[in-house]
Amino acid sequence: MNIKVMSFDVFGTVVDWFGSIEREVRALRLPVPADQFTLAWREGYKPAMARIVSGEAPWALIDDIHFSILEEILQRFGIDDLDDDQKRHLNLAWHRLDPWPDSPPALHRLKQRFTTCTLSNGNLSLLEDLARHGDLAWSRILSAETFGTFKPDPAMYRGVAETFQVEPGEVLMVATHQDDLEAARDAGLRTAYIKRPREYGPTGPAKQFSEDHDFLFPDLLAMADRFER
Repeated sequence: MNIKVMSFDVFGTVVDWFGSIEREVRALRLPVPADQFTLAWREGYKPAMARIVSGEAPWALIDDIHFSILEEILQRFGIDDLDDDQKRHLNLAWHRLDPWPDSPPALHRLKQRFTTCTLSNGNLSLLEDLARHGDLAWSRILSAETFGTFKPDPAMYRGVAETFQVEPGEVLMVATHQDDLEAARDAGLRTAYIKRPREYGPTGPAKQFSEDHDFLFPDLLAMADRFER
């Protein structure tokens, strides 16, 4: 298998969005369970992406989408005492997500042998902030903003191969989301599933995955070990 480029999903695969957002929500002392608020915020993510990919909604950066979802769930939970500055600060929590402990050392090792890049629905400024915040070593940052669409649009996955002038089969898509990897495989990429059983927190929904991938790893350090052989 001639892998030249490794493209990574970020939210959940490389960074711990649930633990990071829950911590910031708890710090605000909102009158709702922090875990429920965090999961509700994330639940609005995929429907918003789907509306844009289908053409039902106009293009928007993920920062703006996150803020729209935040406004909705604040109203749903009956929270009306946050001022605009507090809302903006909370929304930018997505720029401050902590990496999983294995992510920084594994990415530094993988970058020594492969071209590594993000392939995320996050906007460029968000991904750059996460890279600085979490010491995430990338050869290049690619995002939905780069390609003008969101995953699982095939243009995102094929765009990686086109960017680096390689064949789709020479790109490995790395993710902890089954649907992301299925879309990548349909676009001709190789796939590696990373198990993140606590992505949705200790009481969140259980994750379902298939072993029908080129690689299956418990974390990114195990992946780095495999590719250093």
